[in-house]
Amino acid sequence: QVQLVESGGELVQAGGSLRLSCAASGGTFGTYTMGWFRQAPGKEREFVGSISRSGLTIYYADSVKGRFAITRDNAKKTVLLHMNSLNPEDTAVYYCAARFGSPVDRADEYAYWGQGTQVTVFS
Repeated sequence: QVQLVESGGELVQAGGSLRLSCAASGGTFGTYTMGWFRQAPGKEREFVGSISRSGLTIYYADSVKGRFAITRDNAKKTVLLHMNSLNPEDTAVYYCAARFGSPVDRADEYAYWGQGTQVTVFS
């Protein structure tokens, strides 16, 4: 069973950039598809993006496409979310998640979750 810990969330000005990190322990990291989700106050958890086990297949939500990028390093057991051109609508708690199988955008398809890291974008 894999354990996930996110880090890197902070307060950032609109237009800025941020990089979130998700560190995994336990399990075999390279066997998991990894996903990033976010949840703003009063809203449902929202898909951000997902990266396959090899890193060759990546999907993004339309709302972040062209601004966010996901990378992974299986040797270091980490997955990164690179966020650029941030705007206040990106304010949320960001979660990484893991699943077996292909990248998907449904949160209930992911079995393992981190505790989340807060990103706040101010204008």
